[in-house]
Amino acid sequence: MREHGPDTKIIAKIWINGSPFEATTNMTVAAALMRYDNMQTRQSVSGQPRFAVCGMGVCQECRVRINGQSHKLACQEYCRSGMVINTETTGLGV
Repeated sequence: MREHGPDTKIIAKIWINGSPFEATTNMTVAAALMRYDNMQTRQSVSGQPRFAVCGMGVCQECRVRINGQSHKLACQEYCRSGMVINTETTGLGV
C-alpha cells in the first residue's frame, strides 16, 4: 500500500542512463523516461526502437534495467529515490 495519496508530490532523485533526474514518487518509470525525453526503452531484434505501448505490463515493450535487475517493466514500477535506470540504448542491455 502506498503511504501517500495520488496527489502527493514527493521528489525522487533517480538516475537515467547515468544522468541525474528528479521525478516524483507517484510517477512510473515509463512516465519519468518520457519526461526525460527518452522514448526508447530497448531495441527489437531487428534494431527498431521500442517503448511502452499498453501501459499495463502486457506488451513487455517497456523493459528496462532497474538497480541492476533486468527485464523490469517501466510502466509498473514507481520511481523511488536512488533508483538507477538503464535502457538498452546505454549498451548495458536489458
